[in-house]
Amino acid sequence: MSTFFDSIRSIGFRRGPRRVVAGIGGGLAQQFGINVWLVRALVLASFLLPVLGVGAYVAAWILLPWQDGRIPLERAIGGLSARR
Repeated sequence: MSTFFDSIRSIGFRRGPRRVVAGIGGGLAQQFGINVWLVRALVLASFLLPVLGVGAYVAAWILLPWQDGRIPLERAIGGLSARR
């Protein structure tokens, strides 16, 4: 599993430092060099597509690393394996 998470980190995408909810919009704006509020509006508009918009946001929230490289899913899996 660590190679999977390392490959996600190697993409270079990080959650934005100026986050409102999870930092996904801020990270997208920083990656593509566009206005953060425009990206946030587009993300909210994508929620009108019930499964695709919300599903993609949840997947991004679980898989995309924070600024320091920590990935929420990796920490959750690590926490589960540490309890066993």
